[in-house]
Amino acid sequence: MSGAIQEAVVCHGAFDYRWEDVPVPTAEPGEVVIEVGACGVCASDVKCYTGAPLFWGDADREGYVKGPVVPGHEFIGTVVELGDGAGEKYGLNVGDTAISEQIVPCNACRYCLRGQYWMCQVHDIYGFRRNVPGGWTRFMKFPSNARVYKVPSEVPMWQAALIEPLACSIHAVERGEIQLGDTVVIAGAGTLGLGMVATARLKSPAQLVVLDLSDARLEVARALGADITINPKREDAVRRVLDLTDGYGCDVYIEATGHPDAVKQGLMMIRKLGTFVEFSVMREPVTVDWTIIGDTKELNIHGSHLGPYCYPIAIDMIANGKIDASKIVTHRLPLRDYLEGIELVRSGADSIKVLLEPER
Repeated sequence: MSGAIQEAVVCHGAFDYRWEDVPVPTAEPGEVVIEVGACGVCASDVKCYTGAPLFWGDADREGYVKGPVVPGHEFIGTVVELGDGAGEKYGLNVGDTAISEQIVPCNACRYCLRGQYWMCQVHDIYGFRRNVPGGWTRFMKFPSNARVYKVPSEVPMWQAALIEPLACSIHAVERGEIQLGDTVVIAGAGTLGLGMVATARLKSPAQLVVLDLSDARLEVARALGADITINPKREDAVRRVLDLTDGYGCDVYIEATGHPDAVKQGLMMIRKLGTFVEFSVMREPVTVDWTIIGDTKELNIHGSHLGPYCYPIAIDMIANGKIDASKIVTHRLPLRDYLEGIELVRSGADSIKVLLEPER
């Protein structure tokens, strides 16, 4: 495919995503080229598109995005080319279904050398840095230092596209250190939150509570294993959780809404010595009363980033029906309709997971 051209979405800046011609990648030693079957539109893609300071910078910090770049980090595809040694390294053949973790670690910094590759100092993530273009195109490449996995061929592409977000959900639940008998609250029933519901259910908490402003999403949460659902628009969520726990509060609170109010809400409903997991990528900095975290409740505050060591678990969950992907994937659009996909996720009213599928 050397010299070939393909069409792709290219991010040039906030609100400046263009349909352009880009080169079809070829596989050098250790590299893998896939034909993309599907690629999700993530909430972080929307924040990037709409100019969130985390991605584009402001007076206080440099932006994360280094464009122009093809977006998309929730991809899945079919292997079409293997560089020398790549097949043996990953157990892949041409025609297999394959996925790469969203981060491409440098394998040389302090974190990578300690096995903490998901916190790599270089921190190249597909779709945000020009040297690692993402999946909003037909053909994309996994570099030689990527972390690549084979996916069972019987898993449909539209289901396998949930592997990346599900891996992130699994990691967040693991950070919660859920114990038998715990009351667990998951705030947010989007793609990530619903993956957390399905994963937390496997931990057998005494009560699994899900909060969201959408009744339709709460219905999906119940189907995936939530015991109790609460819509904070219609009832006092903090009071309800306190009532469910004899006034103590929940043992574990996982924030997956991306809204500052959910952080404050969690600090009010979590018990003393509880574990608060912050997963969301916030559009702007969030201010809270740190006295609650320290002197008042002595909380365990755990961050959660990406899905390290969780891809094999996510692949198994999807392949073996431990999570029903049909309840999460609500829209499958042609790649050319990427702006519609962004707006569907941005509004959040009628969608959960939106997938973009390149034309064959």
